[in-house]
Amino acid sequence: MQMKTFSLMMIAASTAVTGLGQTVDFVKDVQPILELNCVSCHYDGHAKGGLRLDDRASAFKGGDTGPAIVPKSLDKSLLYKAITAAPDDDALMPPKKKNGPLPKTEIQTLKSWIEQGAVWPEGTILQQKKAEVATAAIDNLETVAKIREQIVKNLNVKDEAGMAIYTNTVPGSRVSFVMVPIPGGEFTMGSPESEKGRGADEGPQHKVKISPFWMERCEVTWSEFELFMYLDQERKFKSELPTDPYVDTISDAVTRPTKPYVEMSFGMGRDGFPAISMTQHAANKYCQWLSAKTGQFYRLPTEAEWEYACRAGTTTAYSFGDDASKIGEYAWYEKNSDFKYQKVGKKKPNPWGLYDMHGNVAEWCIDQYVPTYEKFAGALAQDPWTVATKPYPHAVKGGSWDDSPEKLRSAVRRASDKTWKIQDPQLPKSVWYHTDAQFLGFRVIRPLKVPSAEELQKYWTSGVERD
Repeated sequence: MQMKTFSLMMIAASTAVTGLGQTVDFVKDVQPILELNCVSCHYDGHAKGGLRLDDRASAFKGGDTGPAIVPKSLDKSLLYKAITAAPDDDALMPPKKKNGPLPKTEIQTLKSWIEQGAVWPEGTILQQKKAEVATAAIDNLETVAKIREQIVKNLNVKDEAGMAIYTNTVPGSRVSFVMVPIPGGEFTMGSPESEKGRGADEGPQHKVKISPFWMERCEVTWSEFELFMYLDQERKFKSELPTDPYVDTISDAVTRPTKPYVEMSFGMGRDGFPAISMTQHAANKYCQWLSAKTGQFYRLPTEAEWEYACRAGTTTAYSFGDDASKIGEYAWYEKNSDFKYQKVGKKKPNPWGLYDMHGNVAEWCIDQYVPTYEKFAGALAQDPWTVATKPYPHAVKGGSWDDSPEKLRSAVRRASDKTWKIQDPQLPKSVWYHTDAQFLGFRVIRPLKVPSAEELQKYWTSGVERD
């Protein structure tokens, strides 16, 4: 079964439209809402208004003004009255200063739960939970400035003539990756109207000038990404591979992912396989962490940089020409992937020595996705970047193991979507994982020019990471 078909089946099975006769699951649907928004003020030892909401008996008993929850009675349930109070009402829960009122979807969930009898499994105790803190406040400019100081200190290539392929080992580990030099130059971005399979978002074609950079030869693998995901992975070799304490300090200051709630390879393989299902935010923070660890400037590519590197000087539909029958020599796609991603670097590279630019996993770019290139038409665009201003959609390039050949063309674009994390049971949804996007990964680039600390912060922290 194709992954796209499987995903649609899973979405249909997991989407609960509460209030339309479907049963609300307390643990999955109600518990996260109460733990994030209510329990912090109403628990054992801190029962504001005499009300506790951390266990069933206390919640049903209520507080000084009456019962918080009365099964099948919204009028008598003070909890429901509190969450539906006006924004300027002192009775609103959670209060405005604590991000109240609740979103309409969460209010509807609690409403349906009460109407259905407020089933609360015996022995289920709720704990205080805090939403993930906005990373922009944590990864402040001071930290970014310290990372930049290390990058400038380690600069060993001053101009394009000195650029060469190199291997970088992440300090404190045995994990390495290869970076390939990409020369600066001009190219025509997008596809001609005559190209088979062309999408409307691939035009109009326009001229772009790109500054030189290095690009990772293969997609970021689990061995690389898990050093960032899991602190114990990063510290596994610490006793035998000592690191610079100062570097450890500044890399530890970078916000890192929360623990995923599912096994993130989904059984498709880890050793030598591409990391998948991270959000663009997670990929950006990985780049910041990697920059801090290595003392070299890494970030996601722009759409223009990615397509320029993919084309590698060609103007055809694929970097190997227009003949789609050759796709199996260069890419893992729907006909040869065995319904899953494959180890990186096993197919033929493009003319500039980059592997899996067509297929295997689609790859994050740093841009906000826009439906056309109209704003770039008519002039030579220098290193264009559409800066993100909202959580969706962001740009993805490259096609995946689950796609047809026409979706692997150099000009193909894809827009991120909320459905990529529809099965995420967390409230709010995780800023780190797109568990319904098992076709999605990334690779890093290293621009020759190192920007200011303020610019670095914009590359690494978009500020629009929340749904």
